[in-house]
Amino acid sequence: MTESDDLGTGGEHAPDFPPVGERVELRVPASLANLPVVRSVAGTLATLLDQDLDAVSDLILAVDEVCSTLIGLAVPGATVDCVFGVGGPRVSFEASVDARPGAVPDTSSFGWQVLTTLTQHVGCEVRPGPGGSHSVCISIVRGRTAGTG
Repeated sequence: MTESDDLGTGGEHAPDFPPVGERVELRVPASLANLPVVRSVAGTLATLLDQDLDAVSDLILAVDEVCSTLIGLAVPGATVDCVFGVGGPRVSFEASVDARPGAVPDTSSFGWQVLTTLTQHVGCEVRPGPGGSHSVCISIVRGRTAGTG
């Protein structure tokens, strides 16, 4: 079952996000040219967690979709801040970017539907920033699976 939070301020983060010691954080310039780096980290973490090949591919695709969406909303010169949570029975991913005024993800898009299909949780939060700016944060959670090759 998939949960999807409404856009707006005060939305929920991914449920039960792991503590700092169980996180991998990554910050990259908001450019499509940097997607291979984020995909590589997602794939490596999923593999190290002994995920099966389908789960690795699904996580990479979901992370790619989150970052692609955020890059499309970003102000010039922004960075995408990514946090992978690897504790417990779940793999969590949360990313945020400083967004253009009024820019929010299109939750009716094909890409958003892909996210809700590949994950157990998809959340989005719009956070107000200084001077009328705002950041958009998207979080996803996937259940961990045992590796089967």
